[in-house]
Amino acid sequence: MAKIETAPINRVAVTAFVVCIIAGAIISAIVHQPALLISGSLVGIYLLFAIKVVQQWEKVALFRLGRYVGLRGPGLFHIVPVIETLSPYVDQRVRVASVSAESTLTRDTVPVNVDAIVFWLVWNAEKAILEVENFMEAITLSAQTALRESIGRHELAQMITERETLGRELQRILDEKTNPWGITVQSVEVRDVRIPQGLEDAMSRQAQAERERQARIILGRAETEISNSFVQAAAAYAENPVALHLRAMNMLYEAVKEKGSMVIVPSSAVETMGLGGTLATASLSGAKP
Repeated sequence: MAKIETAPINRVAVTAFVVCIIAGAIISAIVHQPALLISGSLVGIYLLFAIKVVQQWEKVALFRLGRYVGLRGPGLFHIVPVIETLSPYVDQRVRVASVSAESTLTRDTVPVNVDAIVFWLVWNAEKAILEVENFMEAITLSAQTALRESIGRHELAQMITERETLGRELQRILDEKTNPWGITVQSVEVRDVRIPQGLEDAMSRQAQAERERQARIILGRAETEISNSFVQAAAAYAENPVALHLRAMNMLYEAVKEKGSMVIVPSSAVETMGLGGTLATASLSGAKP
């Protein structure tokens, strides 16, 4: 769990502390007054805790005797120790929170493990400090809750194929919840959706069976088209016997034109189509002198 940074002792304050100590020691040695060394030390200690530096991307709230005074930063400023205190520093850059939901049931009662990334930023540091105790923890827990709720409203197929839709839904839910805290959720990305190994194997077998079914359907359609073509050819040949004879002779020619080939033709087909003379001519033309 990420933590909110508190106000550290910065280099400027340390430098001022060291300078005061050295200056007090030098002046005390010159005038032979030990009190000046003590005074320099007290001033250095005061500056050590009074001087604060806030980075360009940070904001911090100032409280005087427990009452909110305002925001400070970025840059250099000072406070009155003991009387004035600072809140934890608020980073206003875009930040990332990684959330996960383990063994969560989908709408079709399938247990899944989902990992997601939430991109968010603090747009109002005053609200983030005053409205919620620990906004970073609140963001993480809210994202986990919203992720589980969204998983329960979707089926497994939707979560696998429509991750962008799931991410947009999570972003909308989280943004509505965190806006009163001065925080906006820019986007949510679903990184991974994991299902049990047994279910994954079953889905693989189901997909393979579906591909085999489609292949058989395509083969059956091809057989149907071929048979329809044969029916149409038979009808055309029945009305035109000459075309049938020409087709038969072409088939025989293609079969016997290669050397060493042998074609067995039923005698009924030879007598019906009158191919005796044709076969004899083809044999004589193929014989060597």
